[in-house]
Amino acid sequence: MAADMGCRLEVDNVLSFADDLMGVLRCSDDADANAQVTAAARLLRTACRSESDHLELQLKDYQQKLCSCKEKTDKANAETIAAYELSVLQNRIEENLQEEKQLREELRATHDDLENLDHQRASIEERKDAIKKKDKDMRKATYKLSMCVSVTNMFPNLEDQDKISSYTIDKNEKKIQKFEFEKTTPPVEICNMLWKTI
Repeated sequence: MAADMGCRLEVDNVLSFADDLMGVLRCSDDADANAQVTAAARLLRTACRSESDHLELQLKDYQQKLCSCKEKTDKANAETIAAYELSVLQNRIEENLQEEKQLREELRATHDDLENLDHQRASIEERKDAIKKKDKDMRKATYKLSMCVSVTNMFPNLEDQDKISSYTIDKNEKKIQKFEFEKTTPPVEICNMLWKTI
């Protein structure tokens, strides 16, 4: 811009010099020489003005091109920065997605472990209930057997699964007599025979 200003000042100086020269020549006595110099000075002045105007137009054109290039450069830089920032953001998003995927897998594994533990707990609860029921049934069976033995003085032989057998016991719980019946024997006959023994 300073160079443009210096060029403009030089052109103005040349034009001013030409004006001064014309003034000096007007004062001169030699009319023909003055006329020729004046004409030459006018031509020079016109040429200088034309050249100055032409240079000024070129300068404006170059300044516009320079501004346009600067705008394009700034825009390209902004897009480059935006592209870089976009790349950084894309990388962060991918990292976050990887972390989220890993956390989902860990959560799924933890969920599966919890479900497995729930199934185990339910199975243990069922077994505990079954054991309690068995204990209760065993106590009931023991009470029934004890009551049956105290009423009938007969103790069944539970070890022999092939036959229905029992022992008659006395008050000191000593075995006295053994009874055996085939499993094919009708229950009514077994009852009648046992009633007769009691």
